[in-house]
Amino acid sequence: MTYLRTLDLEDSIGAYDRREVLVLAESGYDNKKIEKAIADNGWNCIIALSKTRSVTSEALALTTPQSQQWCHIDTFFRRHRRLKWNTMRLTTHGNKRKRMDLRVRHTSGSLRYVGKVELVCSELRNRPDGRRTYLACNDLRATARQIVAGYRMRWAVELFHTCVKQNLSFEEVATHGFDAVMAHVHWVYCAYILLHMSPPGLSPGHQSIGDKQRALQHGLADKEKRHILQQLTQIGGVQRYKDELRQALAGP
Repeated sequence: MTYLRTLDLEDSIGAYDRREVLVLAESGYDNKKIEKAIADNGWNCIIALSKTRSVTSEALALTTPQSQQWCHIDTFFRRHRRLKWNTMRLTTHGNKRKRMDLRVRHTSGSLRYVGKVELVCSELRNRPDGRRTYLACNDLRATARQIVAGYRMRWAVELFHTCVKQNLSFEEVATHGFDAVMAHVHWVYCAYILLHMSPPGLSPGHQSIGDKQRALQHGLADKEKRHILQQLTQIGGVQRYKDELRQALAGP
């Protein structure tokens, strides 16, 4: 939590507008300290809430005793049946572009220990008895569609983390200090960015991180071979190469 409160994004991305920062989090990060730290930094957030997270509305705050104002968010939406279901159609992010029909209910309210938020309850339209997702957004200008569409962008973040775990040893860190862990994370992110910048020698056909890594390794191996052939064809190159091999085998 201290890391989040003291995080200075300007060190990583330079000057920025705090209002343009959007933090996306699943229900596992539904924590009042995290949410307050985000709000204190002036950032926007869209967070999935657990079913037992306490919320209230302005109407409840005005008409009920303080001890009875707060209730679990699933109970909150069950009680507020006057909130209409609206149908929303979104496009999926997979290789096969498909449409997803959702039903959403939306209202303004307050998140306990955090403050005013926009609350959204969503579910798949063809599965009205299936799992419901409860979302909270601290940008009071956001619409229900913007909140749901924004939260679905989190899937791209999940794919990114899967990629760096599989290809860039994101989880293989044997350090004890937090600063060392941060350094490891930053190096992995730098490697990911450099691979996405299409390093020299890579054809446009290499799309995935794994393909780019293999192409780079092959290119580096070919470069080493070319260096050896160039050295062997020089005058006295064979003897110099033999001396280098003997020195390498002898060690320091």
